[in-house]
Amino acid sequence: MTRLSVEMLAADAPEAITSAGHAQLGIAVLAGIAVIVLLITKFKLHAFLSLTIGSLALGAFAGAPLDKVITSFSAGLGSTVAGVGVLIALGAILGKMLADSGGADQIVDTILARANGRTMPWAMVLIASVIGLPLFFEVGVVLLIPVVLMVAKRGNYSLMRIGIPALAGLSVMHGLVPPHPGPLVAIDAVGANLGVTLALGVLVAIPTVIIAGPLFSKYAARWVDVPAPERMIPQRPSEELEKRPGFGPTLATILLPVVLMLAKALVDIVVDDPENSVQRVFDVAGSPLIALLAAVLVGIFTLGMPAGFSRERISQLVDKGLAPIAGILLIVGAGGGFKQTLIDTGVGQMVLDISEDWSIPALLLAWLIAVAIRLATGSATVATVSAAGLVAPLAADMSTTHAALLVLAIGAGSLFFSHVNDAGFWLVKEYFGLSVGQTIKTWSIMETIISVVAGGLVLLLSLII
Repeated sequence: MTRLSVEMLAADAPEAITSAGHAQLGIAVLAGIAVIVLLITKFKLHAFLSLTIGSLALGAFAGAPLDKVITSFSAGLGSTVAGVGVLIALGAILGKMLADSGGADQIVDTILARANGRTMPWAMVLIASVIGLPLFFEVGVVLLIPVVLMVAKRGNYSLMRIGIPALAGLSVMHGLVPPHPGPLVAIDAVGANLGVTLALGVLVAIPTVIIAGPLFSKYAARWVDVPAPERMIPQRPSEELEKRPGFGPTLATILLPVVLMLAKALVDIVVDDPENSVQRVFDVAGSPLIALLAAVLVGIFTLGMPAGFSRERISQLVDKGLAPIAGILLIVGAGGGFKQTLIDTGVGQMVLDISEDWSIPALLLAWLIAVAIRLATGSATVATVSAAGLVAPLAADMSTTHAALLVLAIGAGSLFFSHVNDAGFWLVKEYFGLSVGQTIKTWSIMETIISVVAGGLVLLLSLII
């Protein structure tokens, strides 16, 4: 059997891990992913452990020396956490500050005060999109569910007419727009430009969220007509606060990192001179680390202090914001280890060869791989990090814009048809008081619409830019 020598990307690796032919590698990939799927779905093992074991299984089935597989996995885990770990932590702190200070509630109440019956679904998608920028999906759901239920009950609206736009806004942000973990990991894996990816992500997100949110909610409300469950209306965070931050400062704080990163991308395109002093300033100010750090520091003065938080409480808030992300960081890190194992055993080159031999567009291939892993594991994050590792070599000869579109294709595929193996499926089901069938008719179809529409828009953009 022909053996291909693949260069080790881990800097401290003493020699290359060799890979067998495409047939053996194909079997190894299927076996490794099968191990991950079985451990997550059947044995309910944590995704971090499942990805770790799956990476070792992949290397073993590929015939690579186990010590080299361990080196690859460790190097990939370390480089991924180094690349995105701090960004995820800063995003978590900003999200916690936004929620606990009452800033999120201030945005919600201000927008709802200006909405009427006809515009309410559009108001909900706007709220969810803005709130969803710095918040993880699960946190956003927990934060917005009380609003959705109260608006539906007090305004006598269909629960799905109000709920679907909110869920669509959160889901689109989660899958397509950094600084969410999935897009960040994909950007790191394929070497895409974050500012360009952010700009194109917002461009794709706007029509996607309109179609999957307010427009689809009309049909979802006809298919599933349920009242807001009384027992699921929890207390809102700001109800215990005597005061909370203003709408303007809160919105400015949320949008600050987005504006800085987009400004950097724009200056890079317009100036295009690394020695230019203006570009160097924006390169620093618009780097994800500085942009998010600036938002957190500004948030102390625009969110924490206006809410009456003492220095001690702000410090405790930071601690509470960091605690829940330990699992996310480990999953993301293990996903990076799995990616590096895929590359070092030659799987990345195999995918590149298949793409060329079968004439499958790289963006479509990335979307299909992410869809397959999403359906199997139920996790959008696992689908993103795994698919990014598989298709990373495809980005080597891509332009800056097409590398960003590759990230978005992966993100779109990772949202396809959430079903019973996805924690988000059960979260929505229980909060909205739906049956499994009703959840599939609403939430699962909404996710599929997001995936297909976003994927189609990415392919369309690839023909234009």
